[in-house]
Amino acid sequence: MPEHGTIAAISTPLAPGAIGMIRLSGPDAIAIADRLFLPAGPHPLRELPGYRGAFGHVRDGEGTIDEAVVFVYRAPKSYTGEDVVEICCHGGPFLLQRTLRACFAQGAAPAEPGEFTKRAVLHGKMDLTQAEAVMELISAQGRESHRLALAAKEGATFQRIQQVTQELVAIAGHLAAWTDYPEEDMEELSPQTLLPRVQEVRRALQEILRAYDNGQIYRQGVTTAIVGRPNVGKSTLMNLFSGRERSIVTDIPGTTRDVVEESVRLGDLVLHLADTAGIRETADLVEAMGVDRALERMESCQLVLALFDGSQPLGPEDERLLDRLQGRPCVAVINKSDLPSQADEGKISQKIPNMVTISALNQEGMGELEAAIRRVLEVEQVDPQAAVLVNERQRACVQRGELALAQGEEALAAGMTLDAVGVCLDEALEPLLELLGQRATDAVVQEVFSHFCVGK
Repeated sequence: MPEHGTIAAISTPLAPGAIGMIRLSGPDAIAIADRLFLPAGPHPLRELPGYRGAFGHVRDGEGTIDEAVVFVYRAPKSYTGEDVVEICCHGGPFLLQRTLRACFAQGAAPAEPGEFTKRAVLHGKMDLTQAEAVMELISAQGRESHRLALAAKEGATFQRIQQVTQELVAIAGHLAAWTDYPEEDMEELSPQTLLPRVQEVRRALQEILRAYDNGQIYRQGVTTAIVGRPNVGKSTLMNLFSGRERSIVTDIPGTTRDVVEESVRLGDLVLHLADTAGIRETADLVEAMGVDRALERMESCQLVLALFDGSQPLGPEDERLLDRLQGRPCVAVINKSDLPSQADEGKISQKIPNMVTISALNQEGMGELEAAIRRVLEVEQVDPQAAVLVNERQRACVQRGELALAQGEEALAAGMTLDAVGVCLDEALEPLLELLGQRATDAVVQEVFSHFCVGK
């Protein structure tokens, strides 16, 4: 392990608050803090054992900066595995910046983005997948995204990928030994015995990839378009979701001419809603541009809420919309249940099986709508304790491994030599070991931590 210098950074948001924290890590962390801190008690920081705190005042060359509580963590029992000091003072930006400058004046260097967590990885306090889960914990938007990130932080992802990797190593090792030392007494290998083992590992990787796609719903939210012909209640529903008058509501058709966007929480889900222009034929140039944007948003989003006026028969615009939405993740929302029903709900449900009836005006049926959204997104299939990949880097590694195994299966089916299959197995192993950080290049590690905030 190469020796690192001592780094410092503000580890709390740089905004007015009750408490702010400056963190130092490295061989001189305690000595630097000791020169800045005047304790109220008899013992200087350098005499404190690990996991201890002291109250006093932080000073620089100009005098006292603020009163503070300073905590000492001694290596290797710290977050980074090095000596760590955390200076907690009042959370004014000027106070924090002045204290940080005092640390720099005493010899600390500015921390790079994610450098504290990076040092934790380099000192064996966590693996690369756990480090990436730290950022997911910080950015969690709800209970389920938090549980997914916490499971990854506690090692669920590492353990599952390691199990798959170990099985792959066993297969590749057996194949290499059989190929290189055929005269030795070992279990015979043939395409017929090798293929099921390769297929089993590939299926495991495919399951992990599917879990990633489902987990993204909780982590990043769902892009959702509210569509329908004019005056079916799209803007009323948007305002109901938002809890405020986000979209203009009138009886005049074509009021909404552009896409109105808002992110809302629906239980544990975050919906990135887009209220779109009413879809219809129009000679108004501006409204026509809005309709085009509505159709574009409908084609690109992850979920469509298609509104229909339940108090009127289906019109030509409704019929065309139904045809466009077949096979897409969609909930048909029959609005205006407070009025006598005239819409052909049977025809709607034939083309969009997930259908609910609501009254956006009277705020009725929202529970049923939420349940229908969850069914369409299949969020109940997400196991928060399972191994879920947390970002695109991890997904790309698993995808490369799965593709290499698919090529291995094709080689076996084509009757190619076992040497060729062995090459495919080695190509599958490489990205999985990279995912775990066991063969990650400096460039990969640098890319991972470049997305972290300074101070973490």
